[in-house]
Amino acid sequence: MTLKVVFAGTPDFARLALEAILAAGHQVPLVLTQPDRPSGRGMKLRPSPVKQAALDAGIPVAQPLSLRLDGKHPDEAQAVQQQLQAIAPDVMVVAAYGLILPQWALDLPKYGCLNIHASLLPRWRGAAPIQRAIDAGDAETGITIMQMDAGLDTGDMLLVRKLAIQEDHTGASLHDELAQLGADAIVEALAQLPQLTPTPQPADGVTYAEKLHKSESPLDFTQPAAVLARRVRAFNPVPSCTMMLPGLEQPIKVWQAQAIDQPTTATPGSVVAVSAQGIDIATADGVLRLTELQRAGSRRQPVASFVQGWQLPA
Repeated sequence: MTLKVVFAGTPDFARLALEAILAAGHQVPLVLTQPDRPSGRGMKLRPSPVKQAALDAGIPVAQPLSLRLDGKHPDEAQAVQQQLQAIAPDVMVVAAYGLILPQWALDLPKYGCLNIHASLLPRWRGAAPIQRAIDAGDAETGITIMQMDAGLDTGDMLLVRKLAIQEDHTGASLHDELAQLGADAIVEALAQLPQLTPTPQPADGVTYAEKLHKSESPLDFTQPAAVLARRVRAFNPVPSCTMMLPGLEQPIKVWQAQAIDQPTTATPGSVVAVSAQGIDIATADGVLRLTELQRAGSRRQPVASFVQGWQLPA
């Protein structure tokens, strides 16, 4: 069955889903995405990955600042509402869009609005489910295709696909795998509409994936090495982890690190060993070995290169 799908999304995670929906043969008469943002060295306005994919496919794009008819931009919201009413979509698919859908938008499509959420709901509702799952040490995550309602990721589940979290997964690599899994899952869900059975989310096990903040970047060496190693993976590449090293005036970024089960009596945060294999930092439990680093204003370096330009002060 070919569906008339309005798509709402912004980053690369959503772009893969849009391209998969188009490849499956569905009609996409309109794409909603965030306004162009300045980026790069010149801070020029650039389209979102979803907007670029839509333009490449010849699909009209709307970029309202809000969809609330009673908000600060009612004219933009009303214009989108009129577009959607004229289109009369079968379904709206939402993936990392960035705007809250008001009730009129949830009610307008024939089959409602489906969200591609990168966690096994109800665990990690909210803004940063991928990074929070790694940071917490979860054994698995996945994709939930959810029937959207007025709550924050509280709607009924329509389809769930699981993915094991590996010891080498970073925020970036897990994002890419989940983006592909989400693209496959939404195509599968659309193929089964309207036969999919909505399942209410369990009341137990609800957690919230708070938005990532720069204030979380500095590593706290009063925590165990295993916890810090997970955070380095989770925050790679955004917002990244930072720390101070003796002899350097500015914090460095830590891109890769591993927990070493090595007892130490050194003060947490102090350097206990330096070699081409790593810079070992004492923690509350074990040692954190730094293996890929970046000085301010420089490039990422394997530790063997980094230590050639840095010496531990006496």
